[in-house]
Amino acid sequence: MSESETAASGRRDFLRTVLAAPGVAAAMIDSAHAAPAQRSELFVKHAYQEHTVNLGEVVMNYVVSGQATSPPLLLIPGQTESWWGFEKAIALLDKEFQVFAVDLRGQGRSTWTPRRYTLDNMGNDLVRFIALVIKRPVITSGCSSGGVLSAWLSAFAMPGQMRGAHYEDPPLFSSEYNPLYGQSIRQTAVSAAFQQFAKYLGDQWSIGDWKGMVASRGGGAGPVEPPQNLKEYDPEWARVFLEGTVAQSCPHERMLAQVKVPVLFTHHARAVNPATGQLSGALSDVQAAKVREIVTAAGQPFEYVSLPNAAHAMHQADPPRFAQLLTTWARTLPA
Repeated sequence: MSESETAASGRRDFLRTVLAAPGVAAAMIDSAHAAPAQRSELFVKHAYQEHTVNLGEVVMNYVVSGQATSPPLLLIPGQTESWWGFEKAIALLDKEFQVFAVDLRGQGRSTWTPRRYTLDNMGNDLVRFIALVIKRPVITSGCSSGGVLSAWLSAFAMPGQMRGAHYEDPPLFSSEYNPLYGQSIRQTAVSAAFQQFAKYLGDQWSIGDWKGMVASRGGGAGPVEPPQNLKEYDPEWARVFLEGTVAQSCPHERMLAQVKVPVLFTHHARAVNPATGQLSGALSDVQAAKVREIVTAAGQPFEYVSLPNAAHAMHQADPPRFAQLLTTWARTLPA
């Protein structure tokens, strides 16, 4: 595959990850502000039994698989993704780890929290989850926005909670409104999808014009109804990223300067348009280099793995590769 074909494939994969991974009925819009139990008609069953824990503001949904005597691993999904995006990977990882996978606030069966979507709030949800449910030092692996939260935990988790953090293709700097380095969220290919979510779906599906959103893309008839992962997603997430409020209190360079545990960073398909500077993919090579520079300066081991042929959500597209990379690295960590 040529470089241009690889770049195009990476762009398509990144947008598919955001838009898909299975109509919104009137009942969905009516129940947008309801608790997870009141939105139960939206959900489907999966291979693992689901549990909930009350964290205070949020009732967090999660699954667990593997032996309690195995080292714990916390999987953190990306934007528009529920825990079951890791379902195939869990089956490969639970031989080595006790695996926990969560739904973040505003996704899956966890509580939707209008006007309360920030990195600090989401990160503190996970701190409480580790304290109340896992109760042992943990390795985290998060993809996309979940990778940013894995970085947040590597910096701000409570003392003794973390052993190491995997950042799976995280949009560090590139998901900020005015980043210190490189492209902002407004200069990424995915921003167009987020703009559509905000315009046609609205916070808590308050607009709910799925047909209008599909028609706005052109190209003939599209899917009659949203994919399942999008049904389980509060589109306010997209708006807070577009407007920059999600990270307003958490500049990425300050967060990374406080990382306290070893890091595995996998950097997947990406390209920068030489004419416009638009970024396709999670973050540019320049931004990834800055992440490495800052974390290394903080005194932490940093393993960078460039995977230009990997899907953005490698854990979904190639679970064996994801599991092998993560497991091999985790075995190098101090007990």
